[in-house]
Order: sequence, then structure tokens, then C-alpha cells
Amino acid sequence: MSYKIIMLHQENITVLYCFPDNNSSCRKEVRTGPAYIFLFIILSCVSVCTVILNLLVIISISHFKQLHTPTNLIILSLAVADLLVGLFLMPVKTMELVDTCWYLGIVWCFISQIMNLFSLSASLCSMIIIAVDRYIAVSDPLLYSSRVTVCKMSLIIIMGWSSSLLYNIIYVYFNDYFLQSQTRCYGECVLYIKHSWVIIDLVIVFVTPCSFIIILYSIIFKIAHYQAKAIRAVNNGVSKNQGENISKFSETKAAKTLGIVIFVYFACWIPFFISSLSVERVTSVSVVWTIFGWLLYMNSSVNPLIYAIFYSWFRESVKYIVGCRIFESSSSEMNLFPEHF
Repeated sequence: MSYKIIMLHQENITVLYCFPDNNSSCRKEVRTGPAYIFLFIILSCVSVCTVILNLLVIISISHFKQLHTPTNLIILSLAVADLLVGLFLMPVKTMELVDTCWYLGIVWCFISQIMNLFSLSASLCSMIIIAVDRYIAVSDPLLYSSRVTVCKMSLIIIMGWSSSLLYNIIYVYFNDYFLQSQTRCYGECVLYIKHSWVIIDLVIVFVTPCSFIIILYSIIFKIAHYQAKAIRAVNNGVSKNQGENISKFSETKAAKTLGIVIFVYFACWIPFFISSLSVERVTSVSVVWTIFGWLLYMNSSVNPLIYAIFYSWFRESVKYIVGCRIFESSSSEMNLFPEHF
């Protein structure tokens, strides 16, 4: 017995109970080693940065009228999904590294599981809409403004988010969440995922939409390459086409930038889904979900950085926000775009 106690102290892990007065309470693990404390601080900083960066994107697009476009509305949708990840998902997962107990009860556990899955699937939904939007914009830029409006895009985004929420409720329900919650110990919030649903989720959430996105972007980049060659051919000779050339260049640049966003998204998602196929049964607290799950969450931190690197309007809007100039009268009318591309 003394040997086990020594080993526990060496690993800096104290075993307690989540609810000492409850006979069905789960065991509580409080990890206080230097490695866990360092990891807790790093991940907490990542969570805070994710919230701040995505808030900057949301405030920028919401405040400045010049940014009220269908494409930026999808970026706003993606930023809201990423904000949910940084605001709700990351803090919970960070706390689980230090304290394994769930203190908020079964109902909030269910809501938490739904929010976790919903925030991630909402990001994928935004990626699909981005691909369709860029395809229309690049393939026929002259008719884009008449075919895609802010009202239409708002409706599409609402439908996409609603579908994501419905799917995740079904996903959690058919993985016997309510049945499992009755048999587990008190103080635990774990979603047991059937292997059959791992396959179903792989097809519905990853393979099908990602194949669709890849096909669309293959077409988009072919069109963009053709347009770039055409612009270089006529840019020096025909001044009357300058406005059209700039428009095509803008659409091409947006397609490439958002293509990078989607590429990074794939890089974060692929390891998780591939690794999940190698186990017979997956739980939301397994090593697979912990390691590759955090890779998914990091994607929500990277997207605003991509906007900062490639979008001048985002850099300009951040200057106005940080400088508190958005509180000035008519600040929403400020010009965020440079005169030349």
C-alpha cells in the first residue's frame, strides 16, 4: 500500500472523489505536475487568443458596411463557429487535463457534448458554403452580385447551421447518450461512440463534403489560372477593361486565400478521422480524441491569422478596433481597401 502511495506522489497525481458524499461518485484525478501546469497555461493562452482573434473578425465584418458582402458573411459564420470552439470547447478540454470531474450535471453535459460537436460541424458547413460561393464568383464574376446576395447567403447559412445542429443531436442520441449516463458514475461527462457511428460520421461529415469541396476547388483554380493569364495579356493594352480585370483579380485572390483556409482545415481534420478508424470503440476522453481533437481546435486559432496575412481589410479594421476608432461617428463608413491591388 505504501508503495502505491509513493508512486502516486512521484507522478504528482492525487486520487480523490468528485462528490465525496455520493456513493456512486467517480474518482477524481487532480494532475498538478509541472508538465500539466505548463500545458494548462499554454492551452489557456491558445483559448484566449482564439476568442480574441475571432472576435476581431466578427466585429470587423459586423461594424464596417464596406465588409457587408456575401463572401464576408460566410467568413463571419466561420468566425462565429471558431469563437464557440475557443469560448466553450477549449476551456472545458483544458480543465479536463487538470481535473477529470464534471460538476454541472447530466443536462449540461448533454448540452456541452452537443455544443462541442456543433461548433466543429458548423465550421465544416461554412467551408462548404465558401467553396460554392467562390465557384460562382470565379466562374461568372459579372453575374455574381445578382445571383448571390446578402439575404440569400444569410438564409443559406441559417439552413446550414440548423442542419448541423440537427445532425449532432441525432448523433449524440443514437450513441445511447441517455442510456450510458444512467450507468456511469456520478461526476463524469463522457460520450461513448459506437464504431458504426464512427464510420457513418466519417462519410457524412468528412468524406462526402470534403470530396465535394476538393472537386469544386480543382475547378476554381483551373478557372483562376486561366483568368490570371488573361489579365496579364490585356492589362497593359486595354484600359477600358481595367475595372473588369481588377474584379477578376479580386475574385481570384479571394479564391486562393480561402483555398488556403480549406487546406489548413483538411490538414487538421484528416489525422483525427484516420486514427479514429483504428479503434473498436471511441470515447470523448480517449487519447485519440485528446491529441487529434486539439489539432481540430487549433484550426479555429489559425483561420484569423490567415485573414491577417492575406486580407488587407482585416489588418486595417484591427487598427481601427484596437485604436477604439470604431466608436467615432460614421466609423462604419471608413474605407478599408487600398486604392491599388
